[in-house]
Amino acid sequence: MPENQHGDPFEDRFAAALRDTGHSFRSDDPAALVGRGEVRGRRKQLLRRTAVLGGMTGVALVGVGATLLLPSDAHDPRRTSAAAGPAATASPSAAGTSPAAAFTGDDILRSLKELLPRGTFTEEQAQGTDSLMPPHAHVVFDDGKGAAALGLSFDRVEPGSEQARQRATCPDKALVMYDDCTTAELPDGSRLALFQGYEYSDQRADTKRWYAELLSPKGHHVVLTEWNAPAEKGAPVSRPQPPLSMEQLKEVVTADVWKRVVDSRPSRRDRSATTEAPSPGMPGRTVADTLAGLLPEELKVTGEGGDGSEYAYLVVDDGKGGSLVQINVQPGMSDVAGALFGDDAEELADGRLVTTRQSPGEKGAEGVVMWTVDTLRPDGLRVVVSAFNTPAQHQDATRDTPALTMEQLREIALSTVWDAGA
Repeated sequence: MPENQHGDPFEDRFAAALRDTGHSFRSDDPAALVGRGEVRGRRKQLLRRTAVLGGMTGVALVGVGATLLLPSDAHDPRRTSAAAGPAATASPSAAGTSPAAAFTGDDILRSLKELLPRGTFTEEQAQGTDSLMPPHAHVVFDDGKGAAALGLSFDRVEPGSEQARQRATCPDKALVMYDDCTTAELPDGSRLALFQGYEYSDQRADTKRWYAELLSPKGHHVVLTEWNAPAEKGAPVSRPQPPLSMEQLKEVVTADVWKRVVDSRPSRRDRSATTEAPSPGMPGRTVADTLAGLLPEELKVTGEGGDGSEYAYLVVDDGKGGSLVQINVQPGMSDVAGALFGDDAEELADGRLVTTRQSPGEKGAEGVVMWTVDTLRPDGLRVVVSAFNTPAQHQDATRDTPALTMEQLREIALSTVWDAGA
């Protein structure tokens, strides 16, 4: 599993959008490029989610709202034309009635650059809304003080859903260490979060990661992320801080043009006639609720979080100190069984695959161990459970072993309760 599994809001939201696309997409041609893209997306997702929660709350991003014109920008002519026009192509609207003009990748890049301060741009990449892939953009921006990577991502969230509840909120400090995070409700009812933290929770590098996340009442979800280096990972820092202030991040992420970008993307109903896979677990219960119901009676739950439908974490205490327990429940993972389960995996009589591992923690904290049981049903449902000897991965160990034994983790992962909603 990557060292900062939930540390990158842009990548995590992008992965979540890939997951949504993958669940609703069906290819008639297994050899088609898009089909292969779906598999690659799932493989990226499984690598990111292998131990479920490593950094952010189900990766709750953090963003900002309310358009704010800074004094230094008042005479910038680009501010009056930030809403670059979309391409002439059209795609169905979310309601499936009137067509909405699609935005190309170039449209999104042009709008982003018009909203940013003066500077130079390199390594420009973007995906428009006329694709199965989620729209996004990436540039390396230099205002004369050092090159910095910027990422912009979009998706649509069902208003009132558990997923919406998790968006534009500050991450749980049991999972993520950061300098500052604030949230606010804007006059139009949108929720905005601003986050200042690090690419690596254990600060093994000086790379800072700041982001703004916006969720509108209608489900428009926009995230803008910046770093103080020309790449998220693997590049030396180029400046003390990322280039945009919190006010500037807020101004960019709340621009009206981004809502039009989200509106121009075909809805799931338009993209596929198939329905979304139901949430695993007992009907009407979140993954956290279901996990809590499978714990030994002597364990007290002192904290919880997750996205409600696919992954969750609990902090439990048996009287010997807090212990983080996290779970991921993923349907449709048969296509990556070979990457997940090697020849040494145990195969049960009913065809379920099981693999276990005991390894050091992944966040660099002292003495942390991670115990994991990973399972895959014949129908493609994957359930992976991990436990730690600390209440937060980035904190040093507070006990010798996790509060759950390997056998107890195995019982949880193999429980038939997870099959109820698969």
